[in-house]
Amino acid sequence: MVVPELPAVADGPRETSSSEGEKTSLRDEKVEPKADVHSFDDVDDVGGVFEDSRAVDLDANGKEKPITDPIDYALRLLSIEDDPGLPILTFRMWFVGLGLSCFGAVLGQLFYFRPQTVYVSQLFLQIIGYLLAKALERLIPGPGETAQFKTTDNAFWRFMNPGPFNIKEHAAITIMSATASDSALAISIFAAQDLYYNVRPNAAVGIFTLIGSQLIGYGLAGIMRRFLVYPTYAVYPHIVPQIQLFDALHRGKAAVLQKKRLNFFWCIFIGIFVWEWFPEYIAPTLTGISIWCLAFQKSAWVTRIFGGAAGNEGLGLFSLCFDWAYIGSGGGAIGALFTPLSTQLSLYAGCAVCIVAFCACYAQNVWQAQRFPFLTQLLFHENGTEYEQLAILNADFTLNSTKLAEQGLPYYAASQLLYKVSRTMYIGAAITHFVLWHSKTVFKILKSYKDEDCQDPHYQKMKIYKEMSDWWYLAVLIGTLGMAIGTSYAADSGLPWWGVIVALLFAWFFIPIIGTLYCTVGYAPSIENMIQMLGGALIPGKPVANMYFTLYGYNPVVQATHLLRDLKMGQYTKVPPRVTFMAQTIGAVVGGILNFVVMKSVLSSQREILKDVQGTNVWSGQMVQSYNSDAIAWGALGKPLYAPGTQYAFVPYMLLVGLLFPIPTWYLHKKYPTVGFQHIFTPILVAELGYLSVGINSSVFTTFCLAVFSQYYLRKYHARWFRKYNFLMSAALDGGTQVMVFVWSFAVGGASGTSTPFPRWALNPEGNPDYCLRLT
Repeated sequence: MVVPELPAVADGPRETSSSEGEKTSLRDEKVEPKADVHSFDDVDDVGGVFEDSRAVDLDANGKEKPITDPIDYALRLLSIEDDPGLPILTFRMWFVGLGLSCFGAVLGQLFYFRPQTVYVSQLFLQIIGYLLAKALERLIPGPGETAQFKTTDNAFWRFMNPGPFNIKEHAAITIMSATASDSALAISIFAAQDLYYNVRPNAAVGIFTLIGSQLIGYGLAGIMRRFLVYPTYAVYPHIVPQIQLFDALHRGKAAVLQKKRLNFFWCIFIGIFVWEWFPEYIAPTLTGISIWCLAFQKSAWVTRIFGGAAGNEGLGLFSLCFDWAYIGSGGGAIGALFTPLSTQLSLYAGCAVCIVAFCACYAQNVWQAQRFPFLTQLLFHENGTEYEQLAILNADFTLNSTKLAEQGLPYYAASQLLYKVSRTMYIGAAITHFVLWHSKTVFKILKSYKDEDCQDPHYQKMKIYKEMSDWWYLAVLIGTLGMAIGTSYAADSGLPWWGVIVALLFAWFFIPIIGTLYCTVGYAPSIENMIQMLGGALIPGKPVANMYFTLYGYNPVVQATHLLRDLKMGQYTKVPPRVTFMAQTIGAVVGGILNFVVMKSVLSSQREILKDVQGTNVWSGQMVQSYNSDAIAWGALGKPLYAPGTQYAFVPYMLLVGLLFPIPTWYLHKKYPTVGFQHIFTPILVAELGYLSVGINSSVFTTFCLAVFSQYYLRKYHARWFRKYNFLMSAALDGGTQVMVFVWSFAVGGASGTSTPFPRWALNPEGNPDYCLRLT
């Protein structure tokens, strides 16, 4: 199995051929068609991917070739068909897009307060958007063939219903609503201030902080699209299931294979929707079945090692999970059925080391581990009681050295400290990995982009649409920078104007590094820990200022990768770049407003549960707890806690250790190029040495087994089935699960204000669902 690399096909000019004639459009985004550079003559342009097999799919012996490199992704999995005349800015696009943006923002904020962080799946929004828009296609009068009422073909009715709901409308709806559904990092600040500082920010300041922090990364990402979106090597494997679903719903419906794929999708979708009611509500034990827990129900060590069906319970070793909400991607980037195997093997190798390290440190009482819970994000006094952070701060929330001397320095649980070590090492490993493996290709593209045309077949199809000017991205950057500085002062954050600028400079530096890893191997570990460390060094003694420094040093990297991902989705579905950018911007604004409103409601109704170490199986403040603890540790106590001679003094130096980590595998690959050392992604391996420090861990073993089955066995030995159905199955499983989670959350889960627990029985016991001893 070969992971997407940086092939030569992305660079250099190719022979050109003429494009199709111009088509009329209801939009002004289209310009005169240019020459369509497309040298892949052995691939059918329209509907080719809907055939059972083509010449490009077969090897010299007439057998299906496995999906291996970026060209396979671009041409064998995805259609390059385009109709420039398809309308996009229609009534149903705006109506469904804005409606789903509101819906996704509310749902995403509710998921933020779950015991295991789950994100709103773009697949879920994609499916709901399709169903709603198809209903409007049938109900609204218009000139379309499927409209119930025939009317005069005028501009108004073309806007209301121009005909069959098309792939470009659908992609714009999905991008807008998915952007809104991402819970903004600024929510962690406001929630931490409310829960731990008794400070409730002004609504106007809060909303403008949310909008500014969400959009500022878009301005930073503009120039990066030339080497993180356009080229073929920028695959973004995690969006392939979505693109295949777009193709299945909108392209090639007349083909027999396409009808089979649609039927396959809906059967899986309905089946998982029904099934998920059992592990999520009726029988929570199915979230993690452990024979060890069943056999040794009074053993604390069995809980720590084999438990994992409840938040912060244990490491989940060999647990069997039957809840796709945790097995699947959960809306995130890592998915067992679509993330390349080498990426997942690197991750689970880190998990194996993580299990050994956590248990060894606790058993040997390293860093006084046995005085604190095995898994927790909180800070503690040396005697094991929770650390009272306000007791060491002045009224303006700056560090009081006298009070600190009285209280003493806080302690981490050993698992949380190892998590910090791993994420610090990861930063150095990511920098070195980028320099060794990708820097030459990236700099070559940047140097020659004005003189040499990108030869990606999808990009060539996009050349008839007007591109976003770099000046627009610069304008967004300048406007949101002013907003960020203004709201930082209005919120009394303690972060000076120069601190905002320095944070953004760090974000700018890391966007190409994280973005390259994200678009090639489908994974982008967080740099949050390092930004918190830098903030603590530059602005010591101010935990709230550290939160805001992290907001503007880390969040722009996340938002930039999201913009680049969606631009690639637009390239795959042939949505004009200006429409993609507009959809994202509107989604970010709508999402920021509703994130703030929902956060206030949840904090008001679930305050004590959110401050509890383990929470419940419905609500948890683990995200807020972690963010607040980091702000205290790095922002207020960065210098005394990590000073030379202290027990945590070694943590910052792990950055230097990480810089050296990728060198051995790079050297071995150069010396033994056929062995496969290039498939060991050291940044991912290092980053996940603390992977199991939080949340529900019972799914890890099951996900690993499924990844090997899909990405190795099916990809290699059932290549045709894998090409036709694997990614579509991932879309159906994720989509059906997320629909169920939404219905469950509002029907009986407590999202509407009142929860209705399922009666207790054998598969819904008191305490931990897997029958392990409850430790906290």
